[in-house]
Amino acid sequence: MAPANKAERKAVVDASAWMFNVVTSVGIIIVNKALMATYGFSFATTLTGLHFATTTLMTAVLRWLGYIQSSHLPMAELLKFVLFANFSIVGMNVSLMWNSVGFYQIAKLSMIPVSCFLEVVMDKIRYSRDTKLSIAVVLLGVGVCTVTDVSVNTKGFIAAFIAVWSTSLQQYYVHHLQRRYNLSSFNLLGHTAPAQAGTLLLLGPFLDYWLTSQRVDAYNYNIVSIMFILLSCTIAVGTNLSQFICIGRFTAVSFQVLGHMKTILVLIMGFFFFGKEGLNLHVVLGMIIAVAGMIWYGNASSKPGGKERRSLSLPTIRQQKPSSLSDSNEHDSKV
Repeated sequence: MAPANKAERKAVVDASAWMFNVVTSVGIIIVNKALMATYGFSFATTLTGLHFATTTLMTAVLRWLGYIQSSHLPMAELLKFVLFANFSIVGMNVSLMWNSVGFYQIAKLSMIPVSCFLEVVMDKIRYSRDTKLSIAVVLLGVGVCTVTDVSVNTKGFIAAFIAVWSTSLQQYYVHHLQRRYNLSSFNLLGHTAPAQAGTLLLLGPFLDYWLTSQRVDAYNYNIVSIMFILLSCTIAVGTNLSQFICIGRFTAVSFQVLGHMKTILVLIMGFFFFGKEGLNLHVVLGMIIAVAGMIWYGNASSKPGGKERRSLSLPTIRQQKPSSLSDSNEHDSKV
């Protein structure tokens, strides 16, 4: 009876973590869309720096209250992670500016095969045929939903290439660092958020000026826009935390596959909040195909042999006993 209860508890926690990520991710996209489209705050990199500054404040308060225990992450590992994470943020912003929306979406879809490649090479993961086919169905469905005009140029391709690989490496390293150094999501955020906040707030205004030809300090701030910025930062705390929790529990590939549910929800929310012209028959068909692929992936990857590690030789560096806020790390059961 105990194993069944343990499996049920894990399923409930997994579902809760995933819903937390979906709600916060979709929420922040809607808020940021309103902030940028309606109020003209187009400084995406600086805003991301503010997100991590708010997250840093949250982890500092929790550590001061004693809910997060001290932990260790080598400086070399921290710098490597921050490098990948910041290149991911900058690369995505530049890719969106230099590429058509269609090619930008194709680049985002390519993160799944890149993440699969990293898991196969780095973690010796083996996928069954059904798991591979289900991933292909998800890619097809999301592609039908989102890919429209596709035009490519050299500098846009380079930006997209950097964005895809840095994002995939950043997500892989979230899972890798949590396993290797036995870090909870709170502890890992406590290490990475301050470094990201500092670098992005330092470089963000210059990068945003380069991308938009507008200065963040010259923006016409008002009560409503400031409220939206604060709301965005508040939701971002949950988004950052839930991303680390989900990747820690599911791995980067599953996070990417299931993450396309957020793409579908954003399309639906955009239909209700920002106009109906974007929803048509082929978009609805794409949504149905993608959801069917996600259900198939969840079933296929959870079966014996669906997705398994051939060698579990990664050394674990033990930390202090996790606090009550630390998420349970059931590494061997991740899918």
